[in-house]
Amino acid sequence: MNVRRLIPGAALAAVTALTLGATSACSSTSSAADESGKLDVVASFYPLQFLAEEIGGDKVAVTTLTEPGQEPHDLEISAKQTAQLQESDVALYLQGLQPSVDEAVKQSEIKTKVDAASLTTLEEHGNEVGGHAAEHDDEHGEEEGGKDPHVWLDPVRYAEIAEGVGRAFEKADPDNAATYQANTSALVKKLDALNSRFENGLKNTKTKVFITTHAAFGYLAERYGLTEEAINGLDPESEPSANRVRDLEKMAKADGVTTVFYETLVSDKTAKTIAEDANLKTDVLDPVEGITEKSRGDDYIAVMESNLKALETALGAK
Repeated sequence: MNVRRLIPGAALAAVTALTLGATSACSSTSSAADESGKLDVVASFYPLQFLAEEIGGDKVAVTTLTEPGQEPHDLEISAKQTAQLQESDVALYLQGLQPSVDEAVKQSEIKTKVDAASLTTLEEHGNEVGGHAAEHDDEHGEEEGGKDPHVWLDPVRYAEIAEGVGRAFEKADPDNAATYQANTSALVKKLDALNSRFENGLKNTKTKVFITTHAAFGYLAERYGLTEEAINGLDPESEPSANRVRDLEKMAKADGVTTVFYETLVSDKTAKTIAEDANLKTDVLDPVEGITEKSRGDDYIAVMESNLKALETALGAK
């Protein structure tokens, strides 16, 4: 799903020229990897960086194209980053989330290109997702959806991606295959345990409906029998219509919603306005697109556990 405009033509031309130069100047493996003896991995944003670091351990050198605190949907890859990507051994990205990265990977001659979207299944989601979404359809309808890239917020799908990344590392660096296998197995166990905590924590709640600013939690909602009602769509900076706002306020009252969730990397202005008008609370539900000092945890697992606590409180877990 293209949630952002493609990289501008002039910048793309410069990137292409730089990429071709880099291709002729380096071999199939990067000089950095040759010097360090580590697999050189470039991840497009934090969730894939986390997988690479957990699976690769001390056998890989991982860099990310999206800096902490940067909204990944907004990334416009630079010529310098494209050169860095070209010189890597492995590129990890999620096709459809960051169009400029998709284009740079497509043009590169990296031997191992791992598209996380190909390692699990993507679904069409709009701004209403989950078991009770149909009950809230009205004359205004649901936002036209698209392929939802936010698969990492479902621990089960994220574990599927982890297994695929592990296999890719084994193939790219067979000398360290045993390490990658062991680390992948350990990570999948952590994600299985996280899934169990979500299942148990959200099994019995007063309401199953939650409101978010950004339609990032559709897979999570479907996994645990919840309904996500998003103010905006899959694009976190889209503006809701007046009809959508009125519908959310009526729905919140009807379904016993207590909280409007916002995220740390996007403005909370709309969430707070709706919450104030409907006499609701606000809290953070983090899509874990990056770790900053504002994050409620220092890695994916910790932030997801904070998300679980926030949902338990908002939904009235028993």
